[in-house]
Amino acid sequence: MTSYLASKSLRAGSAFAALALAIQTVPAAADHHSENAATMPTAAQNIPLIPRENLFGNPTRASGQISPDGRWLSWLAPKDGVLNVWMAPASDPDDAKAMTDATDRPIRQYMWAPDSKSLMYIQDKGGDENFLLYGVDVATGEEKTLTPFENTRVQFVGGSERIKDQVLIGLNNRDARYHDVYNLNLGTGELTEVLQNDGYAGFMANDDLAIRVAMKPNASGGMDYFKVADGEIAGEAFGSTGLADALTTNPAGFTTDGKTLYWLDSRGRNTAALMAMDFESGETRVIAENDRADIGGTIRDTKTGEVQAYSVNYLQNEWTATDPEIKAALDWLDERLDGDFGINSRTDADDKWIVWNDPLTAPTRTYLFDRKARTLTEFYTSRPELEGAPLQPMYPLELTARDGLTLPSYLTLPAGSDEDGDGKPEQAVPMVLLVHGGPWARDGFGYNPYHQWLANRGYAVLSVNFRGSTGFGKDFISAGDLEWGKKMHDDLVDATQWAIDEGITGKDQVAIMGGSYGGYATLAGLTFTPDTFACGVDIVGPSNLETLLATIPAYWTPLISQFHERMGNPNTDEGLALLKERSPLYSADKIKKPLLIGQGANDPRVNQAESDQIVEAMKEKGIPVTYVLYPDEGHGFAKPANNIAFNAITENFLATCLGGRAEPIGDTVANSTAQIVEGEEFVKGLEDALGG
Repeated sequence: MTSYLASKSLRAGSAFAALALAIQTVPAAADHHSENAATMPTAAQNIPLIPRENLFGNPTRASGQISPDGRWLSWLAPKDGVLNVWMAPASDPDDAKAMTDATDRPIRQYMWAPDSKSLMYIQDKGGDENFLLYGVDVATGEEKTLTPFENTRVQFVGGSERIKDQVLIGLNNRDARYHDVYNLNLGTGELTEVLQNDGYAGFMANDDLAIRVAMKPNASGGMDYFKVADGEIAGEAFGSTGLADALTTNPAGFTTDGKTLYWLDSRGRNTAALMAMDFESGETRVIAENDRADIGGTIRDTKTGEVQAYSVNYLQNEWTATDPEIKAALDWLDERLDGDFGINSRTDADDKWIVWNDPLTAPTRTYLFDRKARTLTEFYTSRPELEGAPLQPMYPLELTARDGLTLPSYLTLPAGSDEDGDGKPEQAVPMVLLVHGGPWARDGFGYNPYHQWLANRGYAVLSVNFRGSTGFGKDFISAGDLEWGKKMHDDLVDATQWAIDEGITGKDQVAIMGGSYGGYATLAGLTFTPDTFACGVDIVGPSNLETLLATIPAYWTPLISQFHERMGNPNTDEGLALLKERSPLYSADKIKKPLLIGQGANDPRVNQAESDQIVEAMKEKGIPVTYVLYPDEGHGFAKPANNIAFNAITENFLATCLGGRAEPIGDTVANSTAQIVEGEEFVKGLEDALGG
């Protein structure tokens, strides 16, 4: 889960990631089992359990790419149980070898150097998100740390079609708040400072690897944009945004000749349009816009950088090609692939693509597409163990909030519960409301391991794009300003009531679960609306918005005014009062339903103290809680053994509360670094798994 339950989106050719008087004795979680457990349909009970390992263990392969020169294929795959970068000649994919040697923490992001001579990847320590950049020479296998600094987080600033042995990166080793720009020579590893950053949020370079645009936060919560020439930043901005446009307006890159700057731009409209700006004159033209959703991704010409296609993702992602040859290629693929597909990588010659395909109810496959020969060759299946598994369809929905706002949402039902295929079970089933993180992110349509896992355990799974979610225009985002724990939470409650009214689930049969903001929503659900949900699962969620804002990573400093405007400003009496009111910590005594909390000890976004303090508040009031801490994780659980262990606890916790199915916990906890700080007695089988 990525901040924490991020949906998979189409990729082509991306953070920016809280006391009343009366005390009520709360029954143990096991006491809720008989009260809230739903009767599962007989057909659903007979569906085979999909092993957790098959859903959340290491994939067989993932993140397939082709080198820019087309000579090499690469991917992530386990080596001695840990994800590493592998490579093989494109002419002989079976002649594979591991290029990296990670032995503890999985490598999750890598890329080819523009000159195809090295592979680069980023890695942090224990989830602290201080990502350093590493390079591996393709010819020799030699690995080097390209950013050999402590407490530093690297950013990628720009690459070039013409200058292939260099890239621009940002480093915050001088001042943790701001990333200075450096030129990195990929051959020698030499770093040359290009621009010192004393207050800017980011920069954009052209194909000459020259910084041309600097972005600086303004007092309104928006951004001012300055032209840069010969390393000098102009004194006057050539454009700006206020708070309303801050998340929906951004420069999207130059054409190779540097004459055109593309924008995703919502200024003067609601949804972000794709715009082309003549950088010299400032004149702009609209390339594409959509009334319901922002323009999302683009496919760009590998040589000129000109837009060839763009996507719009409302309920489902759709591509529109403006280039006839790209249209022909996408149409050809569409005729041969079931479900969703997209491009992982392309050669410089644009003659070969790595294409992923998500059939939704079958495991994701990745192919090598030869555009000239019009051949599609299977590269790998990410999780072949899911072949034939009872994966379920996802239903896109439009729900309506109490004030009339439309909420794009997604529902998955247990196998065997919807025999006529109308998107509603024949009888009510227990449900998990799965809340995405961010909150400035979104849920999307496609294969989701959490939907499939929970549906397989007998639950309907509902994901709601509540107000404040991104992708649906600036008005939708702004509707969530200063509404943490209020209208944003009302949307989740309204969606739950819809599911009850439609007979999808029953009252007292709904769990709320999520990570990051979704974890906050879980805590808000059990404190602010304590009778709505039967139980909750909070993963790295903040409990106190005041302390959350006081402990955000230093490199988020340029964005702090936007946090204050959208959440509440702790520097004003009114803002501080708002933050305290919306902080579940101060209403912890209202919790009367079972709660499971998972936390990484090294989380730089939502510090361990956010979980510690609400657990302590509940203990002081005699309120049961189960608390699982991972000493080697951060904002989410990157190590498969840790993720599987928490999910083992989670599904047995949900079975205890709601009566769904569960694999036994077994030795999953023992094989992880999980520390059960509190409440093992409230989860079925957990004491036995701990040897108690």
